[in-house]
Amino acid sequence: MKMVRTVLLACCLLAGSAAAAPAHLPKTAVDTNEVPEMVFTGREADSAPLPYYKIAPDTYFLYGNIAEVDKKNRGFNGNAGFVVTHEGVVAIDSLGSPKLGRRLVATIRKVTDQPIRYLILTHNHPDHSYGAAAFADIPGIKIIGHEGTLNYINSDNLAGSVAFRKGIIARDMKGFRAVKPDILVGGELYSHYDFALGGKHFAVYNADHHHSFGDLVVHQVDDKILWVSDLAFNNRTTFMGDGHSKNALAAIDWMRGAFKDIKLMVPGHGSAQTAPFPMVEKTYNYVLRLRTDMGKAVEQGVDLAAAVAGSDFKDWHGSRLYEENHKKNANFVYQEMEQELYFGK
Repeated sequence: MKMVRTVLLACCLLAGSAAAAPAHLPKTAVDTNEVPEMVFTGREADSAPLPYYKIAPDTYFLYGNIAEVDKKNRGFNGNAGFVVTHEGVVAIDSLGSPKLGRRLVATIRKVTDQPIRYLILTHNHPDHSYGAAAFADIPGIKIIGHEGTLNYINSDNLAGSVAFRKGIIARDMKGFRAVKPDILVGGELYSHYDFALGGKHFAVYNADHHHSFGDLVVHQVDDKILWVSDLAFNNRTTFMGDGHSKNALAAIDWMRGAFKDIKLMVPGHGSAQTAPFPMVEKTYNYVLRLRTDMGKAVEQGVDLAAAVAGSDFKDWHGSRLYEENHKKNANFVYQEMEQELYFGK
């Protein structure tokens, strides 16, 4: 595959909204430490396209803010993308609110009039899936998700998460509903659901419960592109509270061996990367380091509060969301290691 230089194709972020604050958009969305800082009012038209980058032939990327959800980013704090073929479009993730989902559909419509045939939801976290209702209304679309999505929809987590977002961006959450995938991917670990559209082949892998209720990795086979979602984080510190750190390390080991010919890797947060994909090793080493440190604390009888208070990776201090996530991660991993060491779980 011949990679193209990433090009920002939509530079008018908040078309139709004179009240919008200015935004900063990186010139590139591949192999960069520069991140977007987009600001919304919530009054933008649903038909207003979002900024997008062309990162490969027929492949488009929406590069989200790296921040927690707030009234400025209004839930655009994760990535999404889409692939255009002569028979239709494959969208990957739906962004963080029904309004953003509608604007993502408008973005696709700006690029092509081909029908949107598939939406792949890589996992259930709101920044990736809460725009799905905008796609579910499209005639003939097939929505693909992990079988764990059903567990999330039937859990108490959903109501709490929706209420939290409505408390911050109520206007944007209008029209929200939990969307059940039409095609569920699960079963044997690292098994995959395959489909083709317009001469392009896609393999959607069950990457286990490593970050959420169930996680997918999407292989854009012919173009040698891998959409890894939140298996690897770029330009920020990971969040681990809904997954399993041991599973995350195993999934990264699997990914490194299974996709040796990949040319471009697209994460759920941060810029896309070309080989050798340093974000993968950085994420792996962070998780392994926490497991090692918290495992030692448990073995030495250090209690949870003291272990978490003492956990500080000074070399990560410049990483976005470190302050917000690191202590939470340490707390979560300590409890995991306690379960593993004492109960073999």
